[in-house]
Amino acid sequence: MLYSPRLRLPSKYFYIIIAVLTFVLLLWLTPVFAQTLTKAPVILDGQKLFQISNSGQYSAQDRANLINLQLKNVIQTSESIQVKIEKRNQLPTILLNDRYLLTVTEQDSVPGSTVDEQATMWAQQLEEELQQAHLERTRTYLQQTTFVAVAILFITAGFSWLLGWIKHHFFRVASQRLTTTNAIPNSEPLKVLELFLKLVLASIRLGLWVSAVLYITNLFPFTRQWSYQISNILITSFTSPLLTLGKNPYSITELIILIGLLFGLVIFAGTLTNFLRSRILYFTRINRGAQEAIVILFKYGVIFIGTLVLLQIWGLDISSLTILASALSVGIGFGLQDIAKNFGSGLVLVFERPIQVGDFVEVGEYTGIVERMGARSTEIRTLDHVSIIVPNSRFLEKEVINWSHRNPISRLHLPVGVAYSSDPNAVQAALLEVASKHPNVLQVPSPLVLFKEFGNNTLNFELLVWTAEPNKQFLLKSDLYYKIYEVLQQRQIEIPFAQLDLHMRSGTLEFTPEMQLALIQMMKRLSNNEQRIDPINQSKNQT
Repeated sequence: MLYSPRLRLPSKYFYIIIAVLTFVLLLWLTPVFAQTLTKAPVILDGQKLFQISNSGQYSAQDRANLINLQLKNVIQTSESIQVKIEKRNQLPTILLNDRYLLTVTEQDSVPGSTVDEQATMWAQQLEEELQQAHLERTRTYLQQTTFVAVAILFITAGFSWLLGWIKHHFFRVASQRLTTTNAIPNSEPLKVLELFLKLVLASIRLGLWVSAVLYITNLFPFTRQWSYQISNILITSFTSPLLTLGKNPYSITELIILIGLLFGLVIFAGTLTNFLRSRILYFTRINRGAQEAIVILFKYGVIFIGTLVLLQIWGLDISSLTILASALSVGIGFGLQDIAKNFGSGLVLVFERPIQVGDFVEVGEYTGIVERMGARSTEIRTLDHVSIIVPNSRFLEKEVINWSHRNPISRLHLPVGVAYSSDPNAVQAALLEVASKHPNVLQVPSPLVLFKEFGNNTLNFELLVWTAEPNKQFLLKSDLYYKIYEVLQQRQIEIPFAQLDLHMRSGTLEFTPEMQLALIQMMKRLSNNEQRIDPINQSKNQT
């Protein structure tokens, strides 16, 4: 698998980022009209006509509810619509079919117009909308609208299928080009491209179907009321203040936008870090471990400073977060103590650098090369090309063997046992000859042979060699053992197997009284069995 730092992005975070950004975009495109306390809308078939204010002892909502109820009763009847304006108490009053509907006050009028002008405008609007409501309830209109709704559904389904076909065609062409370039059909860029196309296609399809459903519901007067109620609840929920920090209230929409900006900051920091790693640090010829340490410090520094700047631009006072920070510290101390411990261990590893990216290490039963050092864990690639994720705290709590720390040159021990009949000097010469001819064995320091001990069956020697590539020590040991066996066979030096000599001494055999009694009883049983068998044998012989 090729290592591509510029395209390395965890898929789960990628899903979350795209979902949040898409949701924020939809919220930006949706018109937000929050319901205030001083005005209330007059609604006819789910469509807002105008807004009225408080009047005397009646609140705006009470006045709007009475008007909406009267309009609803009128459109359910088949009587003709007649809207008039009369002067009552020096204020214009709107009458609907000679029944009182609304008195226009100074608070109701729009700035720049008089109450008479406002009343005339509202009366004309009410008459037009009521006639349209009657028209929308005729059978002809409902038949035509149903036909239009079905056509819209078919058109939306066709566009959705066409988008899927375009996506598959584009992905096939792009995969062929990437495969021709990289010669790897399942490479990382291909997976990222496929994921991006799926998310874009899903977002466009969702937007199409939502737009089609909203348009169809607005065609019918009955569903238009439901659409208005649902949208009003959603808009009110997302725009009403949810959290107050300092003197500024924040709604769900504002918090989601802030979270989206923070995710964008993380993506920007990752992109800038990859550029620093691949375009700047790569040409400085600094070792890989130092590069990773610089990259980690730079990335988290950009995220920290960018977060402070975003919060200040957003209007959030940092001092107001002291209580929240203290609560988070308590939560980290109790509920997230393992994560905090691993994060602190990661900082210690970055600054002290006992292990670095590219080092060959042994952690417990795992042996491999350090591929990545994160804030919480470290990735080790074993010699079998298996990725092991090790928490950072384990490197500080337990013993870790780092074959590459400071000086990668390491000494390897190869025990060898030969028969007692072998000449030790000949064995030493044979082992040194094997070590001197291998290309991966360093000659300075020179190889050394130690006569360890007289074993039970063998003379035990140990060959000590030096290597500059400790990550290849297992292959080096295997090659040396092959050569050692071959040379020992050529020089007729025996490699014995484990043997055990058993010596028996002659003497008197004594039994305890209990064992003697048991042997006597066993002999009696055997004699009784023989007596039973003899008469049968005698009868056979006589016949």
